Amino acid sequence: MAYIFGALAVYVGCIAVLYAAQRSLLYHPDQSVPDPADYGVPQMTAIRVGTADGYALLAWWRPPPAQGSPVLIYFHGNAGHIGERADKIRDYMDAGFGVLLLSYRYNAGSGGAPSEDALLADGRAAMAFVKAQGIAGRRIIVYGESLGTAVAVAMAATHDVGAVVLEAPFSSMAELAQHHYWYAAARWLVRDRFDSMARIGEIGAPLLVVHGRLDRLIPPRFGQTLYDAASPPKEIRLIEQAQHNDLLDYGLPQIVLRFIGRYLGS
Repeated sequence: MAYIFGALAVYVGCIAVLYAAQRSLLYHPDQSVPDPADYGVPQMTAIRVGTADGYALLAWWRPPPAQGSPVLIYFHGNAGHIGERADKIRDYMDAGFGVLLLSYRYNAGSGGAPSEDALLADGRAAMAFVKAQGIAGRRIIVYGESLGTAVAVAMAATHDVGAVVLEAPFSSMAELAQHHYWYAAARWLVRDRFDSMARIGEIGAPLLVVHGRLDRLIPPRFGQTLYDAASPPKEIRLIEQAQHNDLLDYGLPQIVLRFIGRYLGS
């Protein structure tokens, strides 16, 4: 009996540690303040985007080179800084798009603590900045990568946009946590639920989901589930040999550009 109670105490202790540490597991702040020229995109300018609650977020901005050109707003994943996404947005600038690459408030010296509410507030600041430049909603593409897909879904569900691109998305953080921490009933412990399933049906813009079939961090069934719940028009591309972080190596920008061309034109 003592053994049982001891094992139970250890189990409860492990769950308590997971609960207390969950944001440290989910968010990985990076205080680097990268310069666009150092990452091969000198056509971009480092700016600060203000949020409604007073934070000044680092972002890289390349205005659309011609009136009516699309603008892509890029919401990155949970780790690393925006300079590490330069290779992922270069093709879109080469295609004539404007691009806003946003850093969340807990990065790049912006201050603030990460949470779902904080990231969604940062997303709204990015949307407001682009619209303040006179960009019509139908010319805005919201692009989410990994954790950033939840921000992109939330923005597309509440703003007029022209297209949505989700790279390695998940249905909800609660379900993804349950997949990884099945032994801890993790779905009931998650604070930042990022419930994209609850929002995906509110998106009216064309949707593209791209996922690697070998993705172990966010298995492709999560992207498929989200895709299945979305309204048309929608497309999904499951890349046979791709994992979580190497979709760029399998022609991701070309897939995205073809999709955008079909729905927004050149």
